[in-house]
Amino acid sequence: MLNGIINLNKPVGITSAKALYRVRSITGQRKSGHAGTLDRCASGVLVLCLGKATKLVESIMDQPKVYRAVAHLDVTSESYDSDQAPVPVENCTEPTGGLLRDAMTAFEGEIEQVPPRISAVKVAGVPAYKRTRRQEDVILRPKPVQIYWVHIHRYAWPRLDFELCCGRGTYVRALIRDLGSKLGTGGCLTSLVRSRVGPFTLESSWSPETLETAGGPEDYLIELEDARARLDPAAITIPDRPSE
Repeated sequence: MLNGIINLNKPVGITSAKALYRVRSITGQRKSGHAGTLDRCASGVLVLCLGKATKLVESIMDQPKVYRAVAHLDVTSESYDSDQAPVPVENCTEPTGGLLRDAMTAFEGEIEQVPPRISAVKVAGVPAYKRTRRQEDVILRPKPVQIYWVHIHRYAWPRLDFELCCGRGTYVRALIRDLGSKLGTGGCLTSLVRSRVGPFTLESSWSPETLETAGGPEDYLIELEDARARLDPAAITIPDRPSE
């Protein structure tokens, strides 16, 4: 049995569950799970826990996460991302760069966020997305989430390229939805890459293809004791905000 962690770079176009199944076929390890779901249209760091390391899932989910995102502010969608057909938002007024920065900065800190209706959040034991597909009324309560920092890389209406560091349970597409509401525009997430989960970075991740051609688990598996040491609660640090 393998006991440890694989830092996977999940590709766009598959669910986190399917990415896990693909890795299971490579490792032959059935007892495994992922720590923190990435949506189908997102890519990046997906931490997989194998064997006894499955007990580390909660510790990993408590780690700070960094995302690079692109959003369009002149459209929206039912899911608030590109997984659903975009719908133009009429009569949008282009916000100035200063107004946009002020609106983004207002989200920093602990905020209340309502999860998207198309999400895995359960309502009376049933995922919200399933109830939404049945055209049931779905009422989701706001929950506290932590936004450590937000950094705008480039803004050229209607495209916004930004990066953020956040805590557990944060929906980036819900942040975009709320940004659009604050600005009086649309808000649709069109690209999302998770570049970091705690000590696990995109630069040190393995794609499914490189796992298949690796020499063996000794190449890609972070052993259990090493993983525990990296996840020591006393060693948790918030990644720095980009300087440019």
